[in-house]
Amino acid sequence: TAFGNADVLVEKFVTHPRHIEIQVFGDGTRAVHLFERDCSLQRRHQKVIEEAPAPGMTEDMRAAMGAAAVRAAEAIGYSGAGTVEFIVDGTDGLRPDGFFFMEMNTRLQVEHPVTEAITGIDLVEWQLRVAAGEGLPTAQEQLSINGHAFEARLYAEDVPAGFLPATGTLSHLQFAPSIRADSGVRAGDTISPFYDPMIAKVVVHGPTRDIALARLRQGLAGCEVAGTVTNLAFLGALADHPGFAKGEIDTGLIARDIDALTAVPGPSPWHMALAGMAALGLLAPGPQSGFTLWAPLRRDVVLDEGGETHDLCVEVRCPDRQRWHIADQTVDAERRNGQWYLDGHMAPPVAIAGPAITVFDRYGLTFRRVDPLDQTGAAAGDDSLIEAPMPGLVRALDAVVGQGVAAGDRLAVLEAMKMEHALLAARDGVVAEVLAAPDDQVEAGAALIRLAPQDQEP
Repeated sequence: TAFGNADVLVEKFVTHPRHIEIQVFGDGTRAVHLFERDCSLQRRHQKVIEEAPAPGMTEDMRAAMGAAAVRAAEAIGYSGAGTVEFIVDGTDGLRPDGFFFMEMNTRLQVEHPVTEAITGIDLVEWQLRVAAGEGLPTAQEQLSINGHAFEARLYAEDVPAGFLPATGTLSHLQFAPSIRADSGVRAGDTISPFYDPMIAKVVVHGPTRDIALARLRQGLAGCEVAGTVTNLAFLGALADHPGFAKGEIDTGLIARDIDALTAVPGPSPWHMALAGMAALGLLAPGPQSGFTLWAPLRRDVVLDEGGETHDLCVEVRCPDRQRWHIADQTVDAERRNGQWYLDGHMAPPVAIAGPAITVFDRYGLTFRRVDPLDQTGAAAGDDSLIEAPMPGLVRALDAVVGQGVAAGDRLAVLEAMKMEHALLAARDGVVAEVLAAPDDQVEAGAALIRLAPQDQEP
């Protein structure tokens, strides 16, 4: 009635959707498919972990999807690598009549390494050969699947803060030797606000899905990143998810279990003791790890972890033995054959960059040494100041000097790394200053808007 049109559009609602795509390759005349990838683990329609082949895929379903994708590519005389993406209804398992065309990406996609891993084909080489005028190197019947592969997208992003893209200089970057790590950055490089914040693609392969998944868990645990926050712990939680382990996946899995997947366990006392050792230079023998007459050498250090400060005290009993006091707990550290052990735990690697100390356990625990001379009251945050949470472009400013605002009102919009972030008033108040202008490029922590102090408001 509203449109003055008696026609009705009925659209199928898929209650258990899966995102399965087919890798195709054409030479302008004919095309082949290199099987499927399952990209159902998504957050806000952005892929997080991909795998090939798809769990539960049947030969009939694979043949039907592959044939459909090849027909689409050949119908337009497609040349090069492409991906035909489908939404699949997984309500009653995978069925040849349960997939629906969504779109075609006419390029080599981020997740192509999992296809390379299971087929043994170098897709970039194929791109170059076809671009040079050669025909397809391989016929469809010569292609086969070998084992299972996963790819996890490692990003610089602040997961507890709502997956905000992050920036920073990578003071340390190292990957486990057992994985394929496709990365465009290395230690010393800066993650800037001008590009996608992806650090690397972590790719593993195994003869079975279970073995490949175990290698993914091991590979993620072996990634060492310092200098910026990452989604590494989130990826580890996904790899440990029991439903994912069973292959029970759909595009809503992450949203349903987001609280459990983003829970951040605090460090243990021995993690803090290890960070304290690094902060005080006690990991290697030196003048600070000697002895004193009559009593052990005692030193204090204050560490900040996630905004919470911890007071630590150490007794250096000899170069190879220390006792740490953290609140009402103690940790004994002992070096045996050149390796430190803390309460029986073998010390993992540690990276130090200025006051920042990263302990490479539980996907990376970051501490910051607090200089007691710089403690100026440790204010609990200024709710009068609206700051940029990350480097970005000021897209809009809704605040005007003298304007009254209520808690939760939008005051500005910051654009960073392909996303827009609304900056809200933390309290009721009156706008005292607007310190930025639309289209300003600002750094993280830049003051944008200041509210008048509450005791000065009418």
